[in-house]
Amino acid sequence: MQPNGCVFGVEGTVDEVFKALADDSRRILLDRLNERNGRTLTELCAGLDMARQSVSKHLAVLEAANLVTIVWRGREKLHYLNPEPINAIADRWISRYDRGRVAALSDLKTALEQTSMPDGPFVYTTYIKTTPRRLWQALTDPAFTSRYWDMAFETDWAVGSPMTWHHHGVTIADPEQVVLESDPYRRLSYTWHNVTDELAAKVGLAGEFLARMRAEQRSRVTFEIEETEHGVKLTVLHDGLVAGGAVLESISGGWPVVVSRLKTLLETEDTGAPVPAAG
Repeated sequence: MQPNGCVFGVEGTVDEVFKALADDSRRILLDRLNERNGRTLTELCAGLDMARQSVSKHLAVLEAANLVTIVWRGREKLHYLNPEPINAIADRWISRYDRGRVAALSDLKTALEQTSMPDGPFVYTTYIKTTPRRLWQALTDPAFTSRYWDMAFETDWAVGSPMTWHHHGVTIADPEQVVLESDPYRRLSYTWHNVTDELAAKVGLAGEFLARMRAEQRSRVTFEIEETEHGVKLTVLHDGLVAGGAVLESISGGWPVVVSRLKTLLETEDTGAPVPAAG
């Protein structure tokens, strides 16, 4: 923590988030992304009484505050609303602010968490004070993943290799659970698991919600790791999702929790020594 603003990550401060949110034009841009995420600069400019250059500058401020994440799709630059800094402030330092700010943050946190993503992936970006190598280990080593996620993987992490998931004490294996990309310390991607009867019973999934989830196409998750001056930038992209679907609803609440636990483990609990297996 520093005297001129509570630090919530290795990049950016609480002050930067409030500064970004203080401008009405930037709040309008966030509202537009909350209505429909993953927009280009041209799409964000449409219908606004702002010059393209002004919109671009406002987006740069929002990106610097980690409220907006950039995702490239070929040559197309897409802007995604990122709830991570609001979650961090609300969860860790909300008691430091007066009632008015607490209410405003609570409302914004709720709005960000309920953002619909009809045309693109769920995107979540955070900054972690660690190394790319250590973060890669935390994403792939069962001794690590079991500590913050209650998850362990059996795979050699080669592209095309099958993955067996051990989640909540349940083993999930099928030939379509595979590694899609594996570029150590930079990018990791794999297909998402299916929902077996055993897993559904274990986590309390049933009825219409479970039927919807099983009817949806298989999704995939990608972790992008980018080294920064003070640590790493981690972006989680979960795509292949059905708009308004059960899987999207499930992972939208789950990923912020998983990433927050991962960040806490690496920054406060982990000393760099080998991590013992759970149990």
